[in-house]
Amino acid sequence: MSSAALACPAGTQPMTRVDFFFGGDVGAPGGVPDAEWQRFVEMEVTSRFPDGFSVADVDGQWRNAMGMVEAERSKNLIVIVRDVRAYASRITSLRAAYRARFQQQSVLFSETPLCAGF
Repeated sequence: MSSAALACPAGTQPMTRVDFFFGGDVGAPGGVPDAEWQRFVEMEVTSRFPDGFSVADVDGQWRNAMGMVEAERSKNLIVIVRDVRAYASRITSLRAAYRARFQQQSVLFSETPLCAGF
């Protein structure tokens, strides 16, 4: 269901929540250092999503190519946008920037239609 198809209550409108999950296992003890993460946010995230976003520390788990379960500290970046199609290139380029900077295999992201109001 696209966010435009939602019937939203008064005071809200159809939007999309975009979640990014940035893995923290980058070879350094303790994962991505706080200063490096903050630099990434300032240089890469803020310019793409200047209207705002939230970041949460999360514990992630995934199965690697050899079938082993791996756990790592991660960052969940949450962005709410009105028109997700208008942000498609920003989403793609942000994922690529993180993969390149921190030598990651992938960056998980998801899109969820919702009703939101500010």
